Order: sequence, then C-alpha cells, then structure tokens
Amino acid sequence: QVQLVESGGGLVQAGGSLRLSCAASGLTFGSYGMGWFRQAPGKEREVVAAITPTNPSTNYADSVLGRFTSSRDNAKNTVYLEMNTLQPEDTAVYSCAAAPPNRGAISMRFTYGYDYWGQGTQVTVSS
Repeated sequence: QVQLVESGGGLVQAGGSLRLSCAASGLTFGSYGMGWFRQAPGKEREVVAAITPTNPSTNYADSVLGRFTSSRDNAKNTVYLEMNTLQPEDTAVYSCAAAPPNRGAISMRFTYGYDYWGQGTQVTVSS
C-alpha cells in the first residue's frame, strides 16, 4: 500500500520560511517522479514543483520560482519543499504526489500525471 505523508506545515509570518517533507512508503521511490501541489480555499489545485526521478530536474510554478526549492533524498524515500520569503498568497493546503515511472515531465505539471497523493499539510502565512 502506497503512503505519502507530509509534515512541516504551520503558521508563519510573511517573509518567513518553512520546510515541508513528504515521506513515501510502499513504492520504489527512486523510480517515481514527485510533485508538490497546493490548493487555496476556493481555488483549484495547482502544481508548485515537480521533480523527476533520475538525474533529478525540477520544474517550478512561476509564482514560486526563486523562492521555493524542491529536492529529494532517494535513500530516505523523502521529498522536500523549502519555502522562503513566504507571502500571504502562499496560504494553502500543500500536498505531495507520486507519478509512476516514465510519466513525462509535461504530465507532471498536472494532477492527472500522478497516481498517489498525500493528505496534505496546511501552510498559513500571516501578513
């Protein structure tokens, strides 16, 4: 059974930082692409970052480019999202997701590119 468990969310003031973690189990982690998504109240879920499984490369949403960094540790079956210079508009539930092997980078920009999802962690940025 595949499980993705996020942690690290919380309340932070504007300009602050948070580091999210997503621990995966039940899958060959190193073969899966991993994505971070967020969903704010009343808005659609959007991709924040998508990191490929091998020779990892990461694509970021324009809104977080230069502020957020995603990385993965295949030895720990964990993917991270380092979020800096947080702004109130970053407030959302953040979820990680796993894309099966050979799912292309373009597909990983969309929710349909992923087969497994975590429950999400709330990030709230106060002004």
